[in-house]
Formats: sequence, C-alpha cells, structure tokens
Amino acid sequence: MAITSRLKTTKAKISKDNANKDIIKMAAIQMASGPNVSANLSEAERLIEIAVNQGAKLIVLPEYFAIMGLKDTDKVIVSEIEGHGQIQDFLSSIAKKHKIWLIGGSIPLRCSSPKKVRNSCLVFDDKGKQVARYDKIHLFGLDLGNEHYHEETTIEPGNTIKVVDTPFGKIGLSICYDLRFPELYRAMGEVNIIVVPSAFTDTTGKAHWESLIRARAIENLSYVIAPAQGGYHISGRETHGNSMIVDPWGVILDRLPRGSGVVMATMNPKYQTSLRNSLPALQHRTIPVVNPK
Repeated sequence: MAITSRLKTTKAKISKDNANKDIIKMAAIQMASGPNVSANLSEAERLIEIAVNQGAKLIVLPEYFAIMGLKDTDKVIVSEIEGHGQIQDFLSSIAKKHKIWLIGGSIPLRCSSPKKVRNSCLVFDDKGKQVARYDKIHLFGLDLGNEHYHEETTIEPGNTIKVVDTPFGKIGLSICYDLRFPELYRAMGEVNIIVVPSAFTDTTGKAHWESLIRARAIENLSYVIAPAQGGYHISGRETHGNSMIVDPWGVILDRLPRGSGVVMATMNPKYQTSLRNSLPALQHRTIPVVNPK
C-alpha cells in the first residue's frame, strides 16, 4: 500500500508539473531613476535580483532606467553606440548571469544627429545576446499649464515596428507615448505579450495610464507588461508609476503605485488561447472602405 501511495503521489506531481510547465513568471521593474548612470544600474540590478529570486524568467525595465537627467540633453551626453557601452554591457551580463530574457526598457543610442538620440528598447536573451531593438516612433509633446515636453528636440524618431520571437511567444515592443496609438499594436499582428516601458508624467498618468494599458490588452487579447518610472526625480519631474501587468481580459494582475520595486505575474498561454478561441475578435477585424462623396 505504501508503494502504491507513493506512486500515486508521484503521478499526481508529474501531472501537476506538466499542467504548469507552460506557466511563465514575468516581472516589471519600477524605478525613480536619477542622473547618475552607475547608481541607476546598481538599483536596477538589485531589483532584477529580487525578481529572479521570485522565479521571473522575463524581466522588463522602465523607459530611461539608466538615466533621468537634470536636463533633456543629459541623455545625449551618455548615449552609446549600438553594441558598445556601459548600459548595454550591463544588460547583457545580467541576462547571461541569471539566465533570463531581459528587456532594457529604453536607453539612449546615438543617431545621425549629434544633438539627438534614438530612444531604444533592447532585448537580450538568456545567453546575454541582443536579439532585438525597437526605436520609439511616437515622440511625446505636451504644453499643459507649467508642464512642457518636446521630445523631438533631443530624440530622432524610429520608423519600424518590431516584434520578437521568444520562448514566451511573440513580444511586441513599444515605448511610453506609443501607448496612445492603437494602430501601432494592430500592425504588430497577433502577439502574445506587449511591453510598454514608460516614464508617464503624473498629470497624464492619473488621467489615462491605466485606461490605455488595459485597452491595449483587451483590444489585442494580449498580456501587457508596463514597467514605469514612479516618483520624484532630482530634475523636479514627477512620474506616475503604477507599473502593472495586465492579462488578455484586461485584468490587472499586479501593480505598484509608487517608488522602486517589482511587479510580478504569471503568463498562462493556454488561458490566452482559450480567450482568443472564445472571442475571436482578432480574426473579425475588418477595415471598411471609405467611399468619398
């Protein structure tokens, strides 16, 4: 009887393991970065290790995790050539060390203009190899009360949509202000995960952040990982925070209102597939022909 009992227990464990083998732990890192690159990287490493210790295999850092400067031009000064530099070396070594897929929310990379940068999201695999790059397409502009932002003065926009194949499925890359343009995500096709590393202002974040994140998840029946800057910065800027991970039904699985920390959730591909089978909205998409009078 004892042997039979052990066999039943073993079979039950194997069955449970097989049922959960596709469950993936993912994490969004929230920071309140400053102007010192080395200090920001140290803080990012600390938070990544917390996520790794909780079992995360896919970790996404926020926009400008390595620098939130005193002036907009500070990021131009520390910008790197693709494939070389302190920030990229950090991302590669950390991904390899922990055997994780690591998405560097955004870093400043040099571009054709010496006075501007590309705001670039880089993806590193679990061997530390850079496997994808996305340059932010939509540049934030705001003139509201005392708040004035004009990203076009220091950033050169990208022009290419990027989807990367990973062990977790297809991941669509975007950055912050891109969130307001649903056609970008439609053009990605059927992706399993959307990432939106951000540094939303507190003003616009309070009004729109959660609504937009959940809308993108619902529209695309996709998981959305949205790591953000969250708090007061030395420059005087205040970012909204509220990093979150949302499931394909629009349910917020975890969130962090303010300060440095880690947001964790699990991805269940079978659940996503069942939702897409039950509500095949992605297959029902049509673009009506405009008939001008």
